[in-house]
Amino acid sequence: MPRTKKTDDRPVEETILKTEYSELMQKSYIDYAMSVIISRALPDVRDGLKPVQRRTLYDMEELGIHYNTAYRKSARIVGDTMGKYHPHGDSSIYDCLVVMAQDFKKELPLVDGHGNFGTIEGDSAAAMRYTEARLQKVTEEALLSDLDKNVVDFVPNFDETEKEPSVLPCRIPNFLINGSEGIAVGMATSTPTHNAGEAIDAEIAYLENPDISTKELMRYLPGPDFPTGGVIVNQKDLQEIYETGTGKIRIRGRMETEKARNGHINLVITEIPYTMIGAGISKFLQDVAALSETKVTGDIVDISNQSSKEGIRIVIELRKDADVENFKALLLKKTKLLDTFGVNMLAIRDGRPETLGLRDILKANVDFLYEITRRRYTYLLQEEKDRREIQEGLIKAVNVIDLVIEVLRGSKDRAMAKRCLTSGDTDGIRFRSGESRVMASQLMFSERQADAILNMRLYKLIGLELDALLKEHEETVANIYKYEDILEQRSSMTQVIRRELLSYRKEFAVPRKTKIINEEQAEFVKPREEETDVVFLMDRFGYAKTIDTSLYERNKETVDQENLYHFVCRNTGRVCVFTNTGMLHTLKVGDLPAGKLKDKGKPIDNVTRFDSGKERIVYICSQTELNLYRMLFVTKTALIKLVDGGEFDVTRYSVAATKLDEGDEVIAVAGITDQQYAVLASKDGYFLKIQIEDIPMQKKTARGVHGMKLSAKDELEAVFTVRSGEPCSVTFHDKNVDLARLRASARGGRGSRR
Repeated sequence: MPRTKKTDDRPVEETILKTEYSELMQKSYIDYAMSVIISRALPDVRDGLKPVQRRTLYDMEELGIHYNTAYRKSARIVGDTMGKYHPHGDSSIYDCLVVMAQDFKKELPLVDGHGNFGTIEGDSAAAMRYTEARLQKVTEEALLSDLDKNVVDFVPNFDETEKEPSVLPCRIPNFLINGSEGIAVGMATSTPTHNAGEAIDAEIAYLENPDISTKELMRYLPGPDFPTGGVIVNQKDLQEIYETGTGKIRIRGRMETEKARNGHINLVITEIPYTMIGAGISKFLQDVAALSETKVTGDIVDISNQSSKEGIRIVIELRKDADVENFKALLLKKTKLLDTFGVNMLAIRDGRPETLGLRDILKANVDFLYEITRRRYTYLLQEEKDRREIQEGLIKAVNVIDLVIEVLRGSKDRAMAKRCLTSGDTDGIRFRSGESRVMASQLMFSERQADAILNMRLYKLIGLELDALLKEHEETVANIYKYEDILEQRSSMTQVIRRELLSYRKEFAVPRKTKIINEEQAEFVKPREEETDVVFLMDRFGYAKTIDTSLYERNKETVDQENLYHFVCRNTGRVCVFTNTGMLHTLKVGDLPAGKLKDKGKPIDNVTRFDSGKERIVYICSQTELNLYRMLFVTKTALIKLVDGGEFDVTRYSVAATKLDEGDEVIAVAGITDQQYAVLASKDGYFLKIQIEDIPMQKKTARGVHGMKLSAKDELEAVFTVRSGEPCSVTFHDKNVDLARLRASARGGRGSRR
């Protein structure tokens, strides 16, 4: 509804617009999302560039920073680009400039960087005030040439003070060659790089036969070619990837073996997967070191990164008797030396984001080549026609040069002479004779011809100059016929495009770096470890480790005092951890650190699924012992049972060891061999001594039976096992209780108070 608001004593008409909030939010978000998709994050399939890349390269061209001129400060390029074309902050512009100069990220770098532009190991580039840059030759010749020939449309910049190209007149399939990565709103692009020569060959093949299949195109473009080299190992999947535009490429590094000192073997990694660029290299070194630290392999002697400007060289020194092929399989399985590159060839085509297959990309590129070639030769044809018009005027003027001179000498000003030359108007011009006036009245030069005649220098009347003019006219006429043929005959235009593509291939193609094969992943076979006895130790803080049995025997008293659990087990076996929640967690003995007495060990909850915040350990033993035991389970509500230890010979890391009622918990688990009695002790101080044989054998999924009668507020607190005839005294609630003197009773009784 309209209303009047008074501001500065002047009434202003306002209108309140009512709209649905959800509709407004939806429209605003869609506008924002499309702005990010179209204007920021995704490349155009025609030139393979995002807007920030396109603007940076165009600005460098405008600044005259050519490949054969001096370098200019990166800060100058960034500032000029931001001020004229890309007002979204300097960091995005400089980051894009850096990436376009990195030969380990781009197949054909578009910028020639001078200074520290980062390294393959993830070191960032120096600040823009220190580095310098200029255009690469391929950028000028294949992406920026002919911008002055109306080959692409220019659009206003953000504040409409400048004009910028909507797309660069790219003459090579840059979207394929240099690939692209970007995250938009709700979508992302991830296009691998390709060999420049192969991509151009594929484009020529499509140019000559638009009906060519993807399979036939792959004879020219067999697959991606990453700047870091490596080996693509799933060649069989590439055709589907190129047909759909999506898929996964498995790529691994290249490895070589060398003889090292002392008869050892060096495994040298000379090429890495493209996905390992940056922090991935240091992560790989850490992962390799972890293989040795966690005893997954004992073959590693030393690791060193000897990479330099000459290339990648990561050296892993192995033992003399190491199985190299098995170790290679281990690296491929446990590290990122074999990695996956997710392909999603998403780009802007006809103003819309689309996922494109290989044929779609080449079609878009070829159609664009026809368009810019047509516009270029339309421009050149018009230039030649204008030139022909002037040349014909000059030739005609030379033939009547005496009359032209007479007109010029008799005219009072340039305008009078031009009127006579273009329309035969002789008013006001003095002639030597009436015949000259009649002849002058018949002159009919065009405006452009008249200007050329008036600007002509006298030396043009020299005989040799006249011959040159006639020869130039012949060349102009020949060019007109040539350009008209190119514009009228599609086959002629196709040959022009083909010749240009071949010239770019000859000058800028480089050998393929990435090998493409079909390879099944080698299986790592863990060397069979020699079985020995070790001693498992866990202190009161939950840190566990193993030590050699001889070391334990020499320090038995100290070890027994400092550790809650200690027992002998096999180094290839498992340890079983029973908790108060009725769970059994197992861990491999080999996952525990083996060391000295002073070594700290590893927290038990780091090597099992035991949660120290929610569970409490009630019993630990080796899995081999379980087959010799009957396991006694006792809960705080006095439910008891015996379970055959063989039921716990499991391979799963966590299983339920017993069934519990809600609110109940396990207070004790004990291995029963030759013990005859179990003594149950309650919180209120009641003791009940029962025979082990009175406790039934049940499955681990059973709840158990009542072992002792408890009052409403009482609960079991401890369990002791006793052998007949052996003295056994315990301290319970600060009282000394002689369990051997307790009289055995029937199961389910109340017991006696002590």
